[in-house]
Amino acid sequence: MAKMKSERIDLKNVNHPGHVTLVDAKMYRAMKQAFLRVLPETSPGLTEIEIRERVIAHLPETLFPGGAKTGWWTKAVQLDLEANGIVAREKARPLRWHKVPRQSRKHANYRRIPSSMPTYR
Repeated sequence: MAKMKSERIDLKNVNHPGHVTLVDAKMYRAMKQAFLRVLPETSPGLTEIEIRERVIAHLPETLFPGGAKTGWWTKAVQLDLEANGIVAREKARPLRWHKVPRQSRKHANYRRIPSSMPTYR
């Protein structure tokens, strides 16, 4: 029996402009939703470790059983959201991220999760 192909989505990387990777859309959307839920809108933001720890509670167990693969997906979504101007990296050590206010976003072509999208818990 042939395995059904899952929907794929383009993933950008702020460190490699113009490079796009195709990734599983369900995994991306679930992580993006969790990531944006935990990320503050203002400084001082959260460190990578703090983000990784907090997103787990907002991810569906069916896609991330026991928190599996959350490290890779957290970083991948962070780099994509940063490339799309949705989150900002603060100039501090350790590195911290926060949301960019909508009116300040540089890119008009960022992906929005449609309101018809299912929410994952």
